Amino acid sequence: MVDFGVGILGTGKYLPDKILTNGDLEKMVDTSDEWIVRRTGMKKRHLLDDNTPSYMMGAEAARLAIEDASLTPMDIDLIIVSTETPDYLTPSMSCLIQKDINAENAAAFDVNAACTGFVYALTIARQFIQTGYYNHILIVANEGLSRIVDWESRNTCVLFGDAAGAVVLGKVDKEYGIRESYLASFGNLGHNLTIPCCYISEEDRQKRGAGKERVIWQDGSEVFTFAVRSMAECVKTVVEKANITIEDVDLIIPHQANLRIINGAAKRLGVEDDKISVILQETGNISSASVPVALDMENKKGRLKKGDTVVLVAFGGGLTCGSILLTWGK
Repeated sequence: MVDFGVGILGTGKYLPDKILTNGDLEKMVDTSDEWIVRRTGMKKRHLLDDNTPSYMMGAEAARLAIEDASLTPMDIDLIIVSTETPDYLTPSMSCLIQKDINAENAAAFDVNAACTGFVYALTIARQFIQTGYYNHILIVANEGLSRIVDWESRNTCVLFGDAAGAVVLGKVDKEYGIRESYLASFGNLGHNLTIPCCYISEEDRQKRGAGKERVIWQDGSEVFTFAVRSMAECVKTVVEKANITIEDVDLIIPHQANLRIINGAAKRLGVEDDKISVILQETGNISSASVPVALDMENKKGRLKKGDTVVLVAFGGGLTCGSILLTWGK
């Protein structure tokens, strides 16, 4: 029987310096600040410089998370990177980050569950530590969404930004750490959100403008409906698995896709606003990086207290969704 918990030892994030405001977008497409805020809750997003590889964001977030855990890169046994926007298909983002931070003792691989990727990566990493296979695992969510956006389509270009978030996972006292997780996939709905890579179907080609075969496309109404329902159900499921009630949860950190989605899920759960972390007004939708970036922000400003019950929840392309329930131990 395992006599220890698996918890978060350190957190880190990186947001590029370049900022794109709603006012900037008004000059690019047919939109307005009022329309964007009303529809999404977003006010600005951070964009990576065109000449900078995306993995540099993840490397910086990784360094900060390792430092916050009072470790060195040489202490890391495994690196898992969540991304749907890799710089290369090979080498993987995890190997690029491994090289950059000099984590010479670490194995490395990528996970792609779109915006749910960080939750998937946490669940995977927990198993490695529980079995004793690894001691310290670095998880990085690294997303450069500005590079796959159609900047002439207001349906998507107002939504997305670039960022990376990271955590170090390791052994903690058994009353702390991850208590339950839940993962789900709905491949039959995958056509509602697509980013082609080495192949594109004729159907997906027709959804995009000429010469824009590799940009993100989504059916907004279908994704919205799935998001509200799945986020609420994921929270309920993981809370029930832990044999507690929603009233026992101190903070929910959701994927930051859209304020209306977050509010819709909160209404279904009967949760007050002060129990939900919202950062999207500052970042836009940063895919799988949104949960760890929000987690780092809450950690750094002292909102998380030792012993708090925290739920991380996300949905994304695939379509996928998932949740983690943990007892904060830092």
